[in-house]
Amino acid sequence: MAAPDEDPGAAPTRVAPVIAAPAVRSTPRRALDALLLAVTFLTILPLRVPAGEDGTAAAPAFYPLVGGAIGLAGGGVLAATEPAVGSLAASILAVVAVVVLTGALHQDGLADCADGLGVRGDRARRLAVMRDPANGTFGTLALVLWALLLTTSLAQLDTGQAVAALVAAAAVGRWAALLHARWTPPARTDGLGSAFLPAPFAVAWATGAAVLVAVVADPTAAAPAVVSGVVVAGATSAGAQRALGGRTGDTLGATVVLAELLVVLVALAFARG
Repeated sequence: MAAPDEDPGAAPTRVAPVIAAPAVRSTPRRALDALLLAVTFLTILPLRVPAGEDGTAAAPAFYPLVGGAIGLAGGGVLAATEPAVGSLAASILAVVAVVVLTGALHQDGLADCADGLGVRGDRARRLAVMRDPANGTFGTLALVLWALLLTTSLAQLDTGQAVAALVAAAAVGRWAALLHARWTPPARTDGLGSAFLPAPFAVAWATGAAVLVAVVADPTAAAPAVVSGVVVAGATSAGAQRALGGRTGDTLGATVVLAELLVVLVALAFARG
């Protein structure tokens, strides 16, 4: 959902392969185009997306559904490996699977935000550090702490609870990033943070999708999961505006992974309570 803003040393931005398309598409076809765009942006899957703008505006509406599928993939790895390797190793493998499937798209944003917030200086200095493709000390620490908290929390849940938490967390995390984008002005005039502003109708549909996925995953934990997404989106929006002057691609990515983590932590708290 979020990638670091463009810089000379960064990996090239993902661009989906295109094929020729007719000038006018039916509503179901536009919805399919939007879904394919969401999948190609949020994962490394090499799907063929028709040319044109028909699905671009609607693509964010599908982010929670794609997120739920990503979480389900990680949950499948956890469920399949837990009998053989135990809960902790299975949780680690599940998180690795999610990171690989998404190309570490959001984790990179968390690391860059940590590096930017960790330096001394003004907003311009922080933004400049965040564009550096190399991870610094703060970024590395942030990734290690995120991974430790996520994997150890998943390992304390039973298999069904862990799978449900992963599904809800992945859906709510991507929805939280849409809220962050709507609630925060861009910090720069270029980059993903400036270009990405989901339309209100897409956010409304994404809200319904996030709630639906959370309810299907675990009806008893759905409300806390949704509230967790709102809390993280509000916190990252306020923090980004204060520290950076607004959102960037990195703050969008950080919002995803922090919301995922909070959803899992809350699920653990409810399971233990």
